[in-house]
Amino acid sequence: MAWAGKKQASTNRITAMIVVAAAILMIVPLAWVLLLSLKDNSELMTSTATAFNGRYTLDNYLNILADGQVLRWVLNSLIVSVFVTTGVLALSSLAGYGFARLEFPGKNILFVIVLLGLAVPEQAVIIARHQIFSWLSIHNTYPALIIPGLAAPFGVFLMTQYFRAIPKAIDEAALLDGASRFTVFRKVLLPLTIPAQATLGIFTFLTAWNDYWWPLVSATKGSMFTLTVGIASQQQNFAQTEGLGFLMAQAVFAALPVLLVYIYFQKYIIQAVAGAAVK
Repeated sequence: MAWAGKKQASTNRITAMIVVAAAILMIVPLAWVLLLSLKDNSELMTSTATAFNGRYTLDNYLNILADGQVLRWVLNSLIVSVFVTTGVLALSSLAGYGFARLEFPGKNILFVIVLLGLAVPEQAVIIARHQIFSWLSIHNTYPALIIPGLAAPFGVFLMTQYFRAIPKAIDEAALLDGASRFTVFRKVLLPLTIPAQATLGIFTFLTAWNDYWWPLVSATKGSMFTLTVGIASQQQNFAQTEGLGFLMAQAVFAALPVLLVYIYFQKYIIQAVAGAAVK
């Protein structure tokens, strides 16, 4: 028993060391970007090694706030991400409840078709999607940037599995008390899925915020650029750019909202993962 305990302790230490090493490996590039964003652009033109010297400045961030175009891109990304996240949560919850709790003809076949969406890459449908939106003349609009993101097969699958894990006795008790199906869904079951919804919401928000491929195709006017497309439009050759610090500040600025959202909803992600492990 003592030998087994020592072996387990040794395994735990090795695991902890690997996790710490992986964390450091991931943090170093982020710290490097942050340091560069706090340096004067003229200093970085001579050498990026000046990032370790003491003279730091917030001028790059002040220049971002002074650039109305960047703030417009932030607003566009925020509008698109919020509406996509809200839509995915609503549609995935309704679809998940239907697949998990209701019986209707062709349910299993339809569920398989939804799951097949996980195997279809966005690049495979980009031309057809572009032609459809061109025919509807809605490029360079918010609906064009939002509607494609509402298709979320993973969200439907996640919510279906989460609803299936909830005992059906809860539904039956509420139905016996005279509650309608929609009331059972909205007031009884939906609050029980908050951890799964928070997890899905964070991943959806992150995907929508960082999306580059479709906004690059659909938004051709500068006023409709999302932050990712807008920042990319300002980038030059990395080796020749004269505003490296400003470029790094834009990267930090773009990542900050996602980081804040993740920190706020972190406890729900832990609950969802722990609940899935137990189930």
